[in-house]
Parts: sequence; structure tokens; C-alpha cells
Amino acid sequence: MSLKPLGDRVIVKQDEAETATASGILIASNAQEKPQRGKVISVGEGKLDNNGNLIKPQVKPGDSVIYSKYGGTEVKIDGEELLILRADDIYAVYE
Repeated sequence: MSLKPLGDRVIVKQDEAETATASGILIASNAQEKPQRGKVISVGEGKLDNNGNLIKPQVKPGDSVIYSKYGGTEVKIDGEELLILRADDIYAVYE
């Protein structure tokens, strides 16, 4: 795939939605919540501050991240569903 984000955008592959509760009850596909976690696929160069200095995103490809529930734009490229969002919409990196 040759998808390169511009500016401070980040491309994330979303984790799969939960299909069962912690107690084992199955969740219907139309009731599953949109995941807020995923893996960073690609990162843009960053954005310019008021002085013209480049501020690079704090994440890198391969990072597992937690992001805003309503942030980003979902796209389908080569049959793969991806999310393009701003670096500011990423709240945390986890291991």
C-alpha cells in the first residue's frame, strides 16, 4: 500500500471490535462499539508552529495507540479498513 499521510495526520489500522462481554455474552454485530485502539501504520511529517518550526507527531509506525472515539476519517484501501486522524486525536501509546 502506498498511502502517505500529509501534515500531522496518522494512519491507524483499527483493532477488531469486541464480540463478547467479559462474562461471555455475545454482542450482536450492530450493537458492537467502534474500537478506540489500533496500530499506527504511517505518520505524516508534522505541522508547523507559529514560528515556522516543524512539530513532528509523537507516534511512530508500529505503535499501539488509543484515540478519540469520534476522531478521524475511515477509508478502505486495497480491501483494508483504515483510519486517518490528526496526531492531536491520539491520547496514548500502550504496550
